[in-house]
Amino acid sequence: MRTIKLGTSNLDVPVVAVGCMRIDSLDKKEAEAFVQTSLDEGANFFDHADIYGGGKCEEIFAEAVQMSPTVREKLILQSKCGIRQGQFDFSKEHILSSVDGILKRLNTEYLDILLLHRPDALVEPEEVAEAFDQLEASGKVRHFGVSNQKPMQIELLKKYVKQPLVANQLQLSITNANMISNGVNVNMLIDESVDRDGSILDYCRLHDITIQPWSPFQYGFFEGVFLDNDKFPELNAEINKVAEAHGVSNTTIAIAWLLRHPANMQPVTGTMNIQRIKDCIKASEVKLSREEWYGIYRAAGNQLP
Repeated sequence: MRTIKLGTSNLDVPVVAVGCMRIDSLDKKEAEAFVQTSLDEGANFFDHADIYGGGKCEEIFAEAVQMSPTVREKLILQSKCGIRQGQFDFSKEHILSSVDGILKRLNTEYLDILLLHRPDALVEPEEVAEAFDQLEASGKVRHFGVSNQKPMQIELLKKYVKQPLVANQLQLSITNANMISNGVNVNMLIDESVDRDGSILDYCRLHDITIQPWSPFQYGFFEGVFLDNDKFPELNAEINKVAEAHGVSNTTIAIAWLLRHPANMQPVTGTMNIQRIKDCIKASEVKLSREEWYGIYRAAGNQLP
């Protein structure tokens, strides 16, 4: 598995992260097989959140990987906190209690990365800074980041938080590519030119923040996958053509499309299917040509000015 540096840290991470949001859909044997397959393929970066399965996903993962100090040394664990039922909460108290819960469920003494899960409208960055300082000093969290945040929200945090923010988890796929399209369609009177995120793609590149695309196969907001979907005949025909040329699956090409972008992104998978996770990981070995990348981009309905 090819690796990249996570943000400005010295942490080498696989270019494909294994998302564990749906691991509670597997039984014990299936979960063990899924986690072991990921590890065998070189994918040792696992993404969690305290809300996934109401915390159950982290417990299932810890059992599936048979967590121990020896096992822990081979893993890179990331989790997220800040979403509560009906609200967001970046208070110091909630961040600290959430991390304690995460560590207990994962059966580990530390997280490699903690992300703040979606923006909190009532965030008090001074409290976030105090929480991060305490978590770093205690050794409970080694690196910090955010998810679904735009530049000025990150800048506000950076005014108070002394730790580098190494990652930003954002929704991005071939069919949900506005953060790319608004940069292509500059100064155009079309919907694609509307900057809906404060130029977060360029901002993260300028500040060496690793973008972690989530839902890399979804269109809309969890409306479904675009692969093998009759709603996207032209896109699937183009992806299948490129997949055949490279001798890989359409799943591999969908991830390779994200990896081809020079921002050095780290897509987060969501599948619990063993063959599909292998196909996702295979993308680290595939580099699309400029013509292939733009061909897929246009086939998804994205127009060039």
